[in-house]
Amino acid sequence: MEKVLIITGGSKGIGHGIISAYLANHYHIISISRTINKELANKGVTQIQLDLTHTEQIGIELSRIFSLLDPTKVERITLINNAGTLGQVNTIDNIEGETIEKAVRLNTIAPLVSSSMFIKLSKNWPSQKSIINISSGAAQKPYFGWAVYCSTKAALDMMTQAIAIEQNDVENGVKIIAVAPGVVDTDMQSEIRQSNKSSFKDIDRFLALKADGALNDTETVGKEIYEIDHNPDIQNGAVLRVKNKT
Repeated sequence: MEKVLIITGGSKGIGHGIISAYLANHYHIISISRTINKELANKGVTQIQLDLTHTEQIGIELSRIFSLLDPTKVERITLINNAGTLGQVNTIDNIEGETIEKAVRLNTIAPLVSSSMFIKLSKNWPSQKSIINISSGAAQKPYFGWAVYCSTKAALDMMTQAIAIEQNDVENGVKIIAVAPGVVDTDMQSEIRQSNKSSFKDIDRFLALKADGALNDTETVGKEIYEIDHNPDIQNGAVLRVKNKT
């Protein structure tokens, strides 16, 4: 029997760490990402190059992926909605509408569409099925200059809980949870540390986390997410957080 992971944004950062954890546990992995990672290609990861802000293409790609899988041979299948963007760090009145829309498409609309298609395409599969949405502590705590990011991640958490209620009534339904990975040492964090204090008042906290070596690393977070996915005690609709080092 085969175990399958479909992940968005798997070419780098947290997504790369997640892929490493699932590869170590013999998963067949399909990554949908804006960029291709040659290292992952050499490890047998199937990579589909797609800018997920083009949300009309998501259903097409997922339908194609599912058409290549045999449901009688898949023991479990997981979708991880990992791709996301911080967007422009600034007060909302200083961000153009087109920039706001692009962030909403990637952070909120893309996970909604991919979850919808995943549930629809796997509806009659006997496999164990799960969706993990990669959230953020910013879904619960507002930050100056992050109105778009905070809003889209909060929407992701509520989406998780609402879909879970729907799936609880379905025989062999999909288990869906959200996981905030903590503050992780990624390109996004580098981008945050380069913000202007006038646009992002909490920058000193993030500079201190880096200086103190308190950032989570992508490989550790990937392993944590793998363990969460395989923990039967976690309730459908749970919104969880990976703790930082300090």
